[in-house]
Amino acid sequence: MTEPAKPRREQILDSASRLFSERGYHATSMRDLAGELGMQGGSLYAHISSKEELLIDIVNQASRQFDEALFTLRGEPLPADAKLKEAMFRHIRVVADNMDSATVFFHEWKHLSPEAYARVTGWRDTIDAFYRELIEQGVREGVFRPGLDIKMTAYLVLSAVNWAYTWYRPGGALGPRDVAEQFAEMLLSGLRAAPAATP
Repeated sequence: MTEPAKPRREQILDSASRLFSERGYHATSMRDLAGELGMQGGSLYAHISSKEELLIDIVNQASRQFDEALFTLRGEPLPADAKLKEAMFRHIRVVADNMDSATVFFHEWKHLSPEAYARVTGWRDTIDAFYRELIEQGVREGVFRPGLDIKMTAYLVLSAVNWAYTWYRPGGALGPRDVAEQFAEMLLSGLRAAPAATP
């Protein structure tokens, strides 16, 4: 049985994500988008007010996906190293499951108007704070080594997971969990506290 067609606005967002991802936001015209959808250029404006509205919607949708995947981890009764590994897996899975919108989110958000741009930078601060909390938890628990630079460690973790959109290809030999496991093991080997010396 064929699946019901998506609502028109959702189709427009999907096509815009794909075109913005492949060509870039500025290089994609409303005519390009209409052609992709088999619509007349003017018909698009029955569903959207501007090209930037599409960019804002794509960015907002991506940020919600990351929020839903990550922030529920805060209440999980896991040790910090397991929680960090799970956070990395969830982060990479959002990217892997939404490659077009993730590419737009991480690469094209700089084209937003000042107000929307400020919202994205505010969101990025909350994600940075989330990873810092996990690392601080690990230091507190004695799982991660004392004296760790929390800020720089969070930047390192975020660099690993955020940039997956540039090289990860769904359907390859490694799934999101495989990638997260390898990343986490490499990172955690440098973060973990040394085992206590035996007397």
